[in-house]
Amino acid sequence: MTLLDFPGRVAATLFTGGCNFRCPFCHNAMLVTDIKAEDAIYDEKYILDFLGKRKGLLDGIAITGGEPLIHRDIPEFILKVREMGFAVKLDTNGAYPKPLREILDKKLVDYVAMDVKNSFEKYSETIGVPGFDTTPIEESMDMLMEGDVDFEFRTTITKEFHEIEDIEKIAKKIAGDTKYFLQNFVDSGNLICAEIHGRDEETMKKMAEVSRKYAPNTALRGI
Repeated sequence: MTLLDFPGRVAATLFTGGCNFRCPFCHNAMLVTDIKAEDAIYDEKYILDFLGKRKGLLDGIAITGGEPLIHRDIPEFILKVREMGFAVKLDTNGAYPKPLREILDKKLVDYVAMDVKNSFEKYSETIGVPGFDTTPIEESMDMLMEGDVDFEFRTTITKEFHEIEDIEKIAKKIAGDTKYFLQNFVDSGNLICAEIHGRDEETMKKMAEVSRKYAPNTALRGI
């Protein structure tokens, strides 16, 4: 149960395994690089039964990962959850605009949180995928900004990958009343790369100040 992962809701959090990114600062590395078949414990029936027993106690479910949209049947699963009366929040890295479009068009989610990993010229380095084409990321960002489903963008800030000018470049692309959160990196002890650090409070505040010139609804998390 969580009071934090789904704004305004009492929710259950569902972690999906697998991701197409290899972000060195990923705090759920075991869901990305160390998944074994025998670890895929919960089948769909178990999850739906779990939720069914908590009607009236939970308002919704937050689906995160890993990257949920690598699973082709995720729209069908979300539909089943919604038919039970639960609101749904989806976390995504934005790399799969086609299933995201399906989910948005069918009104299957109430809230989307999309990670914007860095300025586009530093994306490949930041996500650990050489030569990554950011076109799908841009498509997903535009889709959310032009749509009518509540959403936020967020960037996890690290000393190793993020400078103030990177945040300014992101803010220019999402200019307007978009909700944008700068999350200071916190070491979960379960990282893909061990040598990653957060930023100091002063730098975080400077990043937010620069971002608010273009995206006034920028806020800080983790400081």
